[in-house]
Amino acid sequence: MAFDPDLADLLRAEITGHGTVIEKKMFGGLCFMLNGHMAMGTYKQGGMFRVAKHDAAKALAIPGTETMIQAGREATGFILTSADVVFDDDQRHKLAQLALAYIKTLPPK
Repeated sequence: MAFDPDLADLLRAEITGHGTVIEKKMFGGLCFMLNGHMAMGTYKQGGMFRVAKHDAAKALAIPGTETMIQAGREATGFILTSADVVFDDDQRHKLAQLALAYIKTLPPK
């Protein structure tokens, strides 16, 4: 599945400058790894953000977000969004900040 390069550019701008960033094709999209940990990426026609479990409710309070379901199980801390959320500068930035805050608590890989 192809991903929207415009979505990827917006996410790339959010993560650039926060540490060592690697782009990796995963989940049919493009994921951005920060210091070896997946932080955010494109997913289907929208975005995906990895947040701390205790911040999941904050992320899910944003309209157009939902918890990722993989193999019938909830992937706690993985938040999916519609493309509209990624294209909304304020909403994307809120989610990116939650993701970056969580990833920065993890030791580099």
